[in-house]
This record gives sequence, structure tokens and C-alpha cells, in this order.
Amino acid sequence: MTPSVLLAVLGAALLHASWNALLKRRGEPLLATVLVVAGSASVAIVLLPWLPAPARASWPFIGASSVVQIVYYLLLIETYRDGDVSHAYPLMRGCAPLLVALMNGPLTGDRLGAGQWVAMLLICGGVLAQWLAAPAAGARRTTVFALLTAGVIATYTLIDGQGVRRSGAPAAYTLWIFLLTGAGVCAWTARGRMPLLAAFARAHPLVAPLGGLASVGSYGIALWAMTRAPVAAVAALRETAILFATAIAAFILREPIGRARLAAVVLIACGAVAMRLA
Repeated sequence: MTPSVLLAVLGAALLHASWNALLKRRGEPLLATVLVVAGSASVAIVLLPWLPAPARASWPFIGASSVVQIVYYLLLIETYRDGDVSHAYPLMRGCAPLLVALMNGPLTGDRLGAGQWVAMLLICGGVLAQWLAAPAAGARRTTVFALLTAGVIATYTLIDGQGVRRSGAPAAYTLWIFLLTGAGVCAWTARGRMPLLAAFARAHPLVAPLGGLASVGSYGIALWAMTRAPVAAVAALRETAILFATAIAAFILREPIGRARLAAVVLIACGAVAMRLA
């Protein structure tokens, strides 16, 4: 993994943590998620006419990924409905790259070296330690949905890791997924909620544009990185988003950060360094 790819993936992690923190800060995960997804689709509508179309071989992957990502957003809404982001987010993001690494070799032939495995396990272990340090009140339902969401994240990561390599146009590939996913999520969740959604959008006018841009930028950078480095390595390094999420929680949301959480953050940082050195 070259320095430019590493820095790009770290930037993607920052963007991902930012839009998830946006959902938490607004306190309405369903409405905020719909606005973020709608914002992502709007970005795609604006940019797609200026980009070359993805290769024909990648369109089945675009279709499959869009369906899976619709399921992802619906599960994300359910995960955050009753649970804390500090409980669910580390579990989702920590389990997903581990599942990717376990499935990726047999399915695609990508193999990680010993150093990359150590780095990935450090990152995943640190993220899961964040979850263990979180309060466990009402955790059973949240845990079930978070684990289901992790499986869905791993699924679309594997699909897109192959699809983007066949597309010849990573940016257009990403934007088509956001457009189709946004249309599906909005159609499914906005039924009967349009007045409430409109009122929420007026009260929080920056959620859609900022959340949409951060979401598109985060995943677009990650998919581009998958064309330059092993899918599992990118998926694991992207989970350094928990570092940025912790900083946002401490300095912007003013949440208390205990010793256990700080230790987990150090573990993730060690994993990021090890991924660079591997």
C-alpha cells in the first residue's frame, strides 16, 4: 500500500466518521439517514453526466451492490433506532473487515501477507474493544442488528471490490450505486413521512448536502483504493474511522472518553502503522 493510497483511505475514514456523527447529533436516525442518502443521490445526479459510463461487465455488480446497500441503510436505521452509536458503530465496523478478510481469499484469490493480517487484527481488535468499553444497557437488540449490518457491509465490500476493478471508471461506478441506492431507500422509508421529512430538512438544512458529500467521498475513495491495494487491507484500514469518531465525540460532542476507550484507540493507531509497514 503506497503512501498516497494510505492517506486517501485515512481521509475516507474521516469522512465516514463525520457523517455518522451527523446522524447521532441530529437525534433522528431515520430522518437523518434518508436526508444523507438523498444528498448522496443528488451528488450522483449532478456528476454522472460528466463522467464516462462504467464498463458493461461491471453493471451486474452495480445492481447487486445497490440492492445490498439498500438493505444496509434499512438495517442501519434499525440499529440506531434504540441503540447508542458508541455501542453499535464499533461492532459494525470492527466485524465487517474481519469477515471480508475471511471470505475474500477463497472467493477472489486476494491474499494478505502475515504483516497485513497482524495489522488488520490490531485494527479490528481495537474497534471491538471500543464496543466492549461502551455501556451495555439495552444492548441485545442493538447487537443483533449491528452484527447483521456488519455482514451486509462485508457483502457489498466484496461485491464492489470486484465490480470497481471491472468498471474502468471508479467514480462513475460509485455514483451509480449511490443514485440507485438513494432512490430505493427514499422510496422505501419516505412513504407517509413526507411532511415530517420536509420539516426535518428545513430544521437541519445542512444534513443532506454535507452528509451526502461525505458519504459519497468516503466510499468513492475507498473503492478507488481497492483498485490499488488488496480489498481486505483497504477495508481494515478504513476502520480507523473509529479514531476520528472518538476525536469528534471528545472535542465536538463533548462525550466522556475513558481509559478503556483510549487504549482501544491506541490499538487502532498501531494497526494503521502496521498496515503501512507491512
